[in-house]
Amino acid sequence: MKARSDELQIFVCVIECGSISAAAEQVGQTPSAVSRTLSRLEAKLDTTLINRTTRRMDLTEEGKYFFEQAKRILDQMEELEERLSSRQQTPSGRLRINAASPFMLHAIVPHIDEFRRLYPDIQLELNSNDLIIDLLEQSTDIAIRIGTLADSTLHARSLGCSPLRILASPAYLKQHGTPKAVTDLVAHTLIGFTQHESLNHWPLQHAHGDRWQIQPAISASSGDTVRLLALAGQGICCLSHFMTIDDIRAGRLVVLLDKANTGYRQPINAVYYRNSQLALRIQCFLDFIQGKLADYASSDFRG
Repeated sequence: MKARSDELQIFVCVIECGSISAAAEQVGQTPSAVSRTLSRLEAKLDTTLINRTTRRMDLTEEGKYFFEQAKRILDQMEELEERLSSRQQTPSGRLRINAASPFMLHAIVPHIDEFRRLYPDIQLELNSNDLIIDLLEQSTDIAIRIGTLADSTLHARSLGCSPLRILASPAYLKQHGTPKAVTDLVAHTLIGFTQHESLNHWPLQHAHGDRWQIQPAISASSGDTVRLLALAGQGICCLSHFMTIDDIRAGRLVVLLDKANTGYRQPINAVYYRNSQLALRIQCFLDFIQGKLADYASSDFRG
């Protein structure tokens, strides 16, 4: 006998949920029924997919391979059904998006209301993670990452780029003065990052090059923490325009040394696993957010 799609769905659900009981609740069956489905599937395939004990479940090597293929098959089936349903008239279904916290908070969340008005049948699941994730393990459709991508087997789509700005609050500048030249920064309190040393190389032209390496007096792991420190008047920072555009417009942060800025823009990419044409709901979101990023990139503020 051949495996059925409903058996594949239950198997994938068990792996994604992490337990038979959690999967049973999600699919509306009893744990014993789910367990029987797994046993029936293993019998059909004549192999063990999951090593199960009373405390944990572990995928066998065959199980890992089968999970990847089953997930791909189910995704293709879902995409086919979506595209054939009423000739693609309405994008629908669950859309799982992962992005670094600053991008999620400043470039996605503010536009969710508009997106949901445009596509009311798409169910959004938003997750934040500042680290590179395994899309398969995290059950993610799209991961949005800022900066140059490492070589990867994932597909990537460029969504645009975002300028980096040197910024400080009016309160800080009133107390400590405004730097007029890049070399003036050595006399100021600088806010940097604890991770990713490249973030402490600011895109400023000076006598010895076009990257100014700072020695931060205050360091943080999160861009949002750096932003809040700058807003509180604690020092000068370098942040992406997408997360500070509203602060600049409102006068909460002031752009500094803009003439010395090299104009470097951080690339923003969406990465995904699909090998075929993108599902309609994914395509709609990427087109939507790309338009919003184009608005950010076209905004120009001079210090």
